[in-house]
Amino acid sequence: MASRKGPAEGLPDVVAEQVAVVLRAYRTESAVYGVILVSTLIAIGWEAATDLEVLLFTLGAVVVFWLAHVFAGTIAREEVGETRWRSIITAARASVRHSWGMLLPMVLPAVFLGLSALNVIDEYVGYYLALWVGVAVLAVIGWVASARRGSHWGWNLFSAAATASLGLIVIWLSSLVH
Repeated sequence: MASRKGPAEGLPDVVAEQVAVVLRAYRTESAVYGVILVSTLIAIGWEAATDLEVLLFTLGAVVVFWLAHVFAGTIAREEVGETRWRSIITAARASVRHSWGMLLPMVLPAVFLGLSALNVIDEYVGYYLALWVGVAVLAVIGWVASARRGSHWGWNLFSAAATASLGLIVIWLSSLVH
């Protein structure tokens, strides 16, 4: 096994590659936006009566926002020079590749809301775990970004706290305008 540094160190190659793919996906602006979007939707979804309704509302809304991103990206990327349909398909594929990270942040909150909907965990516990896991993910993104630059653990901790705090403020502001 090759020597690695970072979160995948010491893992089998296949698992390490999967971890690396997920970490790369979370480093995209689409994923960071997705974390904020999912957390905001869960926060405003509190109006719904059950965690299942919050889950369905969040999943549906994120898919609609993702489709809007793909649509906008397709229009922005369409090139002249190829046949019209080939140009559109090429642009759509590039847009999907660019924005798929926006769907990834739904996974962890959906697990907690799903466990709650299945009565495996308490409804309030599931809701709050789903809500706060986004802030935790932002903290991890901040830590990993700082660690990639070779920073001391203190700076990594500061970066994690700053990223989570700024994310929390944006989530709060977003929920106010919705």
